[in-house]
Amino acid sequence: MIDVRVLGRDEAHVLDRVADGVFDHPIDPAAARAYVEDPRFHVAVALDGDVVVGMASGVHYHHPDKPTPQLWIDEVGVAASHQRRGLASRLLETLIEHGRSLGCGEAWVLTERHNEAAMGLYARSGGKASDCVMFTFDLSK
Repeated sequence: MIDVRVLGRDEAHVLDRVADGVFDHPIDPAAARAYVEDPRFHVAVALDGDVVVGMASGVHYHHPDKPTPQLWIDEVGVAASHQRRGLASRLLETLIEHGRSLGCGEAWVLTERHNEAAMGLYARSGGKASDCVMFTFDLSK
């Protein structure tokens, strides 16, 4: 049985044991602590025992011209060993429901059109595709 839930503010330690492929890079304990302690940042995890085998992260924020906050879904990742079991859908649903509980009126996510797995996940989950173009800016210069 895989447990899927949103981490609480005092649960950075849960990210001490993460399966390969869930996150892009190894977990930095100080960064994990800062992330879960920030009330704007949220991470839903899929736990197989005490090992994180999946996650969906997001940020809720307010715009001065919008009546409700929004949830930006940052990433969804599932270990290769646990893919094709519906975990990404469960994680996304859990994170979206958490956003709803925070009063968010909309959730949104970006992905590349060639990322067939993500495109399928977001469409199956009720997302509506748009024709947005993403620009990135290198701030290290």
